[in-house]
Amino acid sequence: MLLTENHDAVRVLALNRPDKLNALDTALTRALDAALDEAGRDPSVRAVVLTGAGRGFCAGADLNEFSSLTPDQPEAVLERAALTARLQTRMQQLPVPVVSAVRGAAVGGGAGLAIGADLVVAGSDLKFGYPELKHSIVPALVMTGLVRHLGRKLAFELVSTGRLLTAAEALSYGLVNQVVEPAEIVPAALSIAQRWASVEPRALAAAKDLFYRVADLPTDAAMRAGQDVNALMRGFRS
Repeated sequence: MLLTENHDAVRVLALNRPDKLNALDTALTRALDAALDEAGRDPSVRAVVLTGAGRGFCAGADLNEFSSLTPDQPEAVLERAALTARLQTRMQQLPVPVVSAVRGAAVGGGAGLAIGADLVVAGSDLKFGYPELKHSIVPALVMTGLVRHLGRKLAFELVSTGRLLTAAEALSYGLVNQVVEPAEIVPAALSIAQRWASVEPRALAAAKDLFYRVADLPTDAAMRAGQDVNALMRGFRS
């Protein structure tokens, strides 16, 4: 259900439940979490591409599994919630950068997964959004990422109405970095990842870590963190 392919120092991970539009059940969520962790620990991997097999990136949570995630199964409910929450931020915490290559449906948890990567390449057929309320589900675990990526008014519109954004709209709102033809998403993402792989890995890891830290710090604290990394980076050059 998760395909792994190495292109020199770039690892490509592909969600592989195309008949379910790569919907995330617990097994696939665990597999992806483990694969991302492995990529972050493997010194031969310098960048990651995340994509989905078939005509869609990810349709979000597998609703068929919800029948077993009920209040009378609290351990299963809590495990799945913790796993999903961790996956939404996992890619930004990796020492290696991640680009998602997204086409077709990227909705609900799939939308959160797409924008959880450091960069996003989207196909022109992208349909991006959060339709959970239409199914009487609250998009609780993906809401944080959405609100941090968008202004509050637009984020609330997407959550409350379930409106889906086109690729052009997602690009204009800064949710994706590049729009290409659907067949070109993985090659375009690989091109980005290969440029990352050519950079000194310690410098890139430090830059990524600092980037996400300063985003959540007051200006003075962010500048102090920058000074620390500025001193550290002197050892990266040979």
